[in-house]
Amino acid sequence: MRFGAHQGRSCLIGDGCYLDVKVASEGEFGDEPMEALAKWSSFREWAAGQYPLEGLPYQDHDLTCPVPAPSQIFAIGLNYRDHAKESAMEIPDKPMVFTKYPSSLTGPRDDIHLVPGSCDWEVELVIVIGKKVRNIGENEAVKAVAGLTVGQDVSERELQLHGANPQFNLGKSHKSFAPLGPCVVTLDEFDNPWDLEIRCELNNVVVQEARTSQLLNGVPTLISYLSGICELRPGDLIFTGTPSGVGLGRTPPQYLDAGDLLVSTITGIGSLENRCI
Repeated sequence: MRFGAHQGRSCLIGDGCYLDVKVASEGEFGDEPMEALAKWSSFREWAAGQYPLEGLPYQDHDLTCPVPAPSQIFAIGLNYRDHAKESAMEIPDKPMVFTKYPSSLTGPRDDIHLVPGSCDWEVELVIVIGKKVRNIGENEAVKAVAGLTVGQDVSERELQLHGANPQFNLGKSHKSFAPLGPCVVTLDEFDNPWDLEIRCELNNVVVQEARTSQLLNGVPTLISYLSGICELRPGDLIFTGTPSGVGLGRTPPQYLDAGDLLVSTITGIGSLENRCI
């Protein structure tokens, strides 16, 4: 199943068509994407009966952020070995966790509003949580997953890394610094959901390319670890980390400029296309 938002309204997405959830369910589920995620088990059961979809055609730019108001956004640093190396940082013995504030979220075709400083790109696989869990084991963790989506962890490096006490959260939470989408894809849609091609292109040049099987801490590990500390709730997001190829790790460093086009792709999910302004 592919779940998303068409002009802000919950929808199911098929081949070139979408189905408005509120209309099709005759009001059983509302038009807010977060409502479907809050009732994910019953929503999936209903949605299964809607395929094959008989929906309306849509344009890519009509798809908006599929998870617009999560209660929590977690992000994982240094979760690809080569990215840790290019960052000149040691691989942590436990997942390195920080947050992005929900107000940084934006849609899969929206502009990225650059700020003064050194704005960088980081394509990431994002986990969408589908049920409330605490202290869940790794062997049960996939039961908490609503689906997977694509995220960009745009980062202003000067604020992020300033001084002896870096401000990761603030440097990564400016307006539009978390493009997300184009949809949430359930795990059953993949041959192997833990081994997906992940890629970022800047102005049609590939700058990041890897496979999600290279994650040092995989999806079950991250869910189990985080749920052992705090409650995970439906709609929560976990940005799982970025592979090598970010601007900070280049010689000389390269950062985003107004007019740049950033395309972030994960095979089986889709692409974000965000213009920098």
